[in-house]
Amino acid sequence: MKRHIFFAVSLSVAAAGFGTVYSSSADTPPGLASPIYGVALPKGYRDWKFIAPAQEAPPLDELRAVLANNVAVNAYKSGNLPFPDGSILVKLAYKRQQSAEFPPATVPGAATTVQVMVKDSKKYAGSHGWGFGRFVNGKPVDAAQHETCLSCHEGNVKDHDFVFTRYAP
Repeated sequence: MKRHIFFAVSLSVAAAGFGTVYSSSADTPPGLASPIYGVALPKGYRDWKFIAPAQEAPPLDELRAVLANNVAVNAYKSGNLPFPDGSILVKLAYKRQQSAEFPPATVPGAATTVQVMVKDSKKYAGSHGWGFGRFVNGKPVDAAQHETCLSCHEGNVKDHDFVFTRYAP
């Protein structure tokens, strides 16, 4: 039984492409922070609280799960906006895949991206207090892909402090 659990955990981590992560630009090795915003993958984010699932329609055709640190969880639970400084949201994205065990079900397939939003109203004053990071296999994607983050959030969720995800009870 222990061998099966170890295999499942190892497979999940390997499939998702997650390795060592860093919490701030101060301790982030060069090349691991997002261009434009300097956001890095936060340490321990895989153990954060689940906020909500999401499903993207084709062409992305992804399953997503949003996690949050305690600061953001408390903001979600209180229902007060804007989110306070120190809030961090992480979105895990996977290709949708039909379940081998139960064909009507959809399960996570290959990991596609990990997306991060960090609230720091001073550092990110020019982007409504939010810094963005998008990562594939633990490494940030190019600047052109990061440029779309802010415009999408501005165009769709400015009345919810630029955050798409709502808390799922």
